[in-house]
Amino acid sequence: MLKDKGFYKGINLGGWLSQCDYSEDRLNNFITENDFKTISEWGADHVRIPFDYNIIEDKDGNYIESGFTRLADAVKLSKKYGLNVVLDLHKTAGFSFDYYGENESGFFDSEKFQERFYKLWEQVAQRFGNDPDHIAFELLNEVTDEAFIEKWNRIARNCIERIRKFAPDTIILVGSYQNNSAATVFALDPPYDDKVIYNMHCYDPLKFTHQGAYWTDAIDPDERMSFEDSGCSEEFFEEFFASAIKKAEDNNTELYCGEYGVIDVVSAEDTLKWLKCINAVFEKHGIGRSIWSYKEMDFGLTSERLNSVRGDILKYI
Repeated sequence: MLKDKGFYKGINLGGWLSQCDYSEDRLNNFITENDFKTISEWGADHVRIPFDYNIIEDKDGNYIESGFTRLADAVKLSKKYGLNVVLDLHKTAGFSFDYYGENESGFFDSEKFQERFYKLWEQVAQRFGNDPDHIAFELLNEVTDEAFIEKWNRIARNCIERIRKFAPDTIILVGSYQNNSAATVFALDPPYDDKVIYNMHCYDPLKFTHQGAYWTDAIDPDERMSFEDSGCSEEFFEEFFASAIKKAEDNNTELYCGEYGVIDVVSAEDTLKWLKCINAVFEKHGIGRSIWSYKEMDFGLTSERLNSVRGDILKYI
């Protein structure tokens, strides 16, 4: 379904409507029409657009029309250049995957926050749910703690049920805990219907893909590792994805990898080797994906360091 519908080879527009300072300059100029044109020319079939709830809601939960207009304009530009769109709610009131940079908490224990989440998605569905051939929804970026999964399964089901009143045919992506790890897809409930897809992210092995990362205590920022020393191979990804692939097969659905990539500390040559490995397994199992990220965000495909290998890298997105 993902390949046939054009949600197979994507690129993230991270840092535009999410994980940013929300300034007018950022929102207006970080991504422009020429970027959509470039992504299309690179051979992608869709973009994943992370957006934070405060793009379309104020602190009291009132909707911001200018924010919805930004999303609508992004969809128009995508379609102009033959790209489909995944609308990814990257942060909701009461929850963010980013413990270090965001002051959001309480979502999984608050009926008020959960109702706000449902109503936000009803609004998005009313506005964008009439175009299932070009737009997919991702309910929430990277549920973190294992303790949340039982509540998250219930919340996701309730949310999808409410979305379906307005968007009966839209693809909906749902990920599991440990930041959408492939290793935790098994913990997701069976899909609500045949248009719900299991979502995962992959930055494994983390000590290779995130070496030098300054925003997490899971990494020693001074430690370095070559591709050859990482233990990475096609066999590694086959084993790592095995339980997720089985879960999808057992529940008659597909897998989508909403984020994967290599930090800009890693050499261009080692980045290419990693992408070639993971791509081989994506292709073998028909896994749709969206690489992180188009520009900046410590993972940018437009980085000058990739100039010598970009043509080859684009073969493996």
